[in-house]
Amino acid sequence: MNAVTPTPRRGRPPKAQAQLTRSAIREAALTVIDRDGIAAVSMRSVSRLLGVDAKSLYHHVADKDDLLDAVAEHLLGELTAPELTGELRADLTALAHEFRRVTLAHPEAASLVLTRQLSTLAGLAPIDAALSVLTHAGADPEQAVRLLRVLVAALVGMLLREVSAGPTFGSSDPTDIAVRQTALEGSGLPEVVACAPFLARFDQDGEFASGVDLVVDFVVSHLAVTHA
Repeated sequence: MNAVTPTPRRGRPPKAQAQLTRSAIREAALTVIDRDGIAAVSMRSVSRLLGVDAKSLYHHVADKDDLLDAVAEHLLGELTAPELTGELRADLTALAHEFRRVTLAHPEAASLVLTRQLSTLAGLAPIDAALSVLTHAGADPEQAVRLLRVLVAALVGMLLREVSAGPTFGSSDPTDIAVRQTALEGSGLPEVVACAPFLARFDQDGEFASGVDLVVDFVVSHLAVTHA
């Protein structure tokens, strides 16, 4: 007697598919990014990691852009705005370092945090925190926005440099420092030669702290002048 093949029950998706959620898909996308970079993210690569058909993802995310936005929103949602002290310099500095912490928690995903324009609560919360610091220091709304854009431009530039190894002309590795310094000193360019020992070195933590100090100095002095 031949065994009877059971008839599959209709209307019941596979277990993995039934347990799909937007957050599970987002976490899978972040895993792909951490492992292989943003370019490796696709509906197919994410669905493969989850063990489901790629078409099933579309019940939870509209497309790849929506998925990348979800990852960026999640990472920004990890930002905890420091409690305001009422001291402009301290508050801006603390917020800048918290933004860096969140950005560098997943270096391969950093460009999502730094370049995607989000209008969701998670995307706007860091903006609101910075505006709060500026308005509490006496900036009017228009002035606060202008200063915010200066701050954001500086922070985004510094952090993109950190995660993408931009043209810093420097290194933290002693051997590489020596090689770079020799190359710079051999350039024949007088100012480059004079600054070669400093151009050859690059300390990420120190550079970020120094950059934040400079841009915060600008904001503090600007507000002092306009309210004098």
